[in-house]
Amino acid sequence: MEVILGSPRGFCAGVVRAIDIVELSLEKYGSPVYVRHEIVHNPFVVDDLRAKGAIFVDELDEVPDGGMVIFSAHGVSPDVRREGERRGLNVLDATCPLVTKVHVEAVKFGGNGHTVLLVGHRDHPETIGTSGEAPDRTIVVETVEEAEAVQVPDPSKVVVLTQTTLSVDDTREVVDTLRARFPKVILRNDICYATTNRQMAAKALAQESDVVLVIGARNSSNCNRLREVVEAAGVRAYLVNGPEEVTEEQVKGATKVGIVSGASTPETLVEAVIKMLEPSNIVYRKVIDEDVTFVLPKELQVEGSGTPGSHAADIAGGR
Repeated sequence: MEVILGSPRGFCAGVVRAIDIVELSLEKYGSPVYVRHEIVHNPFVVDDLRAKGAIFVDELDEVPDGGMVIFSAHGVSPDVRREGERRGLNVLDATCPLVTKVHVEAVKFGGNGHTVLLVGHRDHPETIGTSGEAPDRTIVVETVEEAEAVQVPDPSKVVVLTQTTLSVDDTREVVDTLRARFPKVILRNDICYATTNRQMAAKALAQESDVVLVIGARNSSNCNRLREVVEAAGVRAYLVNGPEEVTEEQVKGATKVGIVSGASTPETLVEAVIKMLEPSNIVYRKVIDEDVTFVLPKELQVEGSGTPGSHAADIAGGR
């Protein structure tokens, strides 16, 4: 068996920043540091941070008054922010800057009287947070069918925003439908670089693999989209979060197994799956280089440096 290892894969800049914020907060302030929702969608990452003293909660009412809380990389609504202020919580924001950009767009266009058609999964934390910026002006659109049926007060004042972790191909179909219905629509393609790049890698693997293993968590939007991209190309794909989830049936008869991982998946899980497969050869396929980094919150910057340190790299490598 030959493994074809796709790249880019694994942690994106937003995930690195979010993990570093939790790690550095624990170092600087000590435990307990509370985190609202999973900091990123991967149980390995969450368990690692929990072992180091992070306490994960579903809502802010689980955080004691005056406590320190970190908002996850997926972002939160203004209502959550206001609750944190009202309760006197010490807040650090780990929202991915590319998600924050979508929030800013929602505020801008919603405030200008536009209807915001937010293409995304309505139950995903990112979509919930973005919708909260202009709740009276925002309509979530998940599918082509919903795009065909959605009604707006003024068809001449419509803007389309997108969740950052969507399928590029599926989103294009929804957006094309909205464009046809609302010719004066303003379009903002907010799917992030990391999502796009990993889907490109998945498509490349699908062209030369018998089966593709997507390493990542089942509740990760970008990981699920990678599996769908491969399946759309007519190739079997399985979403697994580590070697314990890989079955003999999944790789049975495969001479070439492609491997790619989502933006919140530690590289140590990829390495563990490869070790379990015991391939005779590993072929590396890189479709594009990534060199994006994001600045840390000023409270956590050391000696004027806003770039992340080695904390996320330690988790990625299992150290």
